[in-house]
Amino acid sequence: MLSRMVRQILQATVYDVAIETPLEAAPRISERLNNNIRFKREDLQPVFSFKLRGAYNRISQLPKSQLERGVITASAGNHAQGVALSGQKLGIRAIIVMPVTTPEIKIQAVKRLGGDVVLHGDAFDAANKYAIQRAADEGLTFIPPYDDELVMAGQGTIGNEILRQWRDVDYVFVAVGGGGLIAGVAAYLGDVAPHVKVIPVEYDESACLKAAFESNQRVILPHVGLFADGTAVAQIGEKPFEVIQLQKSDNSGPIVERDVILVNTDEICAAIKDTFDENRSIVEPSGAMALAGIKKYVKQHQLQDKNIVSIICGANMNFDRLRYIAERTELGERREAIFAVTIPESKGAFLDFCRSLQGRNITEFNYRASASNLAQVFVGISLKAGETERLEIYNMLQSKYDVADLSDDEVAKLHIRYLVGGHANVENERLFRVEFPERPGALLTFLERLGPTHNITLFHYRNHGAAEGRVLVALEATDAQQNPDGLIETLENITYPYEEISDNLGYLRFLK
Repeated sequence: MLSRMVRQILQATVYDVAIETPLEAAPRISERLNNNIRFKREDLQPVFSFKLRGAYNRISQLPKSQLERGVITASAGNHAQGVALSGQKLGIRAIIVMPVTTPEIKIQAVKRLGGDVVLHGDAFDAANKYAIQRAADEGLTFIPPYDDELVMAGQGTIGNEILRQWRDVDYVFVAVGGGGLIAGVAAYLGDVAPHVKVIPVEYDESACLKAAFESNQRVILPHVGLFADGTAVAQIGEKPFEVIQLQKSDNSGPIVERDVILVNTDEICAAIKDTFDENRSIVEPSGAMALAGIKKYVKQHQLQDKNIVSIICGANMNFDRLRYIAERTELGERREAIFAVTIPESKGAFLDFCRSLQGRNITEFNYRASASNLAQVFVGISLKAGETERLEIYNMLQSKYDVADLSDDEVAKLHIRYLVGGHANVENERLFRVEFPERPGALLTFLERLGPTHNITLFHYRNHGAAEGRVLVALEATDAQQNPDGLIETLENITYPYEEISDNLGYLRFLK
């Protein structure tokens, strides 16, 4: 079967519509990891993903009679665009069944490529069953996204290109969903260059290949996480799994390493940023998975001076996800830690706590006055030395306060950080928005200049990567009767731009 796959790859017709993508050097991440990393830029394909290769190879080799009747598939992502563009190129009808929940941006992308979009069902499974049934009823040809030899062969042309572009490659890392990409690439490399190790990388919430390896058979995951939606598959494909288990041509082992690397949301987000820092391109979560896997594998196996390829398999990113990704990036790179700390509910305690951090850069601070004699603070702290510094900070805080490390708490990172607060019955409370230069120590300077005279009853700060930091702070004007302008005089002396917003509607409804 391996030799047949290689023959199909060499005979693939992908270049009628796809391009041979560059294998670009990545000097920054290479220097950081002490290995020679290169990016296989499948995000530069006409539909911004590798899926075009397999879709076109499958469709273009259909008999004329089947082409005339048209093709159909089910997809809400990259495969949909690949089939649509293939249909446009060949001048045939291409029906794309998408769940009714598909974002409008993806629907319009398929329509622009000439696809005939049909919305059906609330999820992919319903859309897929409908597409298969309609293919049978109307004599259409169903185009699978990965479970097909010609589709795998189309994706396998990437392996052929990699080897021609870099003869000395040692490792190729591949994101895994249904398995079509890794099966095609590994089939070629396993036969032509068996010394190359092909390493699978899976999102830890959709690790269907790892589950199949552990059970020695394909299994259906009970739940699939959708963050890396391009690889969100509950069961590895039947034909890809057959290929993945094949032996290399020199019988040195399976063509795909069984050491599946699992990466989480934060690690993927960090890899998206690494890719952007390298070439200023924004890739989708699945497109960054291979790089996230490389970073983890290199650390685990202490690799040095190896030639490693990261296949950037796609860049169809929904723009509205970027804020969430940026939020999680620092945690994924272990450049930020978050803690819940209990401090005394008393004047000066807030300032004392900031001083105890010994000048470290604070990335986030959430606090609301409490009726008890203890206050809960949610704080993010920038790290320079990763896990070592995180533990050091935790031990330092634990010696003075009741503290919990929330850096690995998914609920805290996803929800709790935005819910810190609540109503507080504070007399003479006034709310201000303050700006200060975004540099280490600026936040502490603000607190020290504010001094202990005015009690802080609310505080929110988050580093947004801009030149100025923005703080929302509420102060209890304890001298309001004797000196109504005393609070304003204090703020004026700090010299940071500020604005009183005590009449803000959101504040009045949710915090006052």
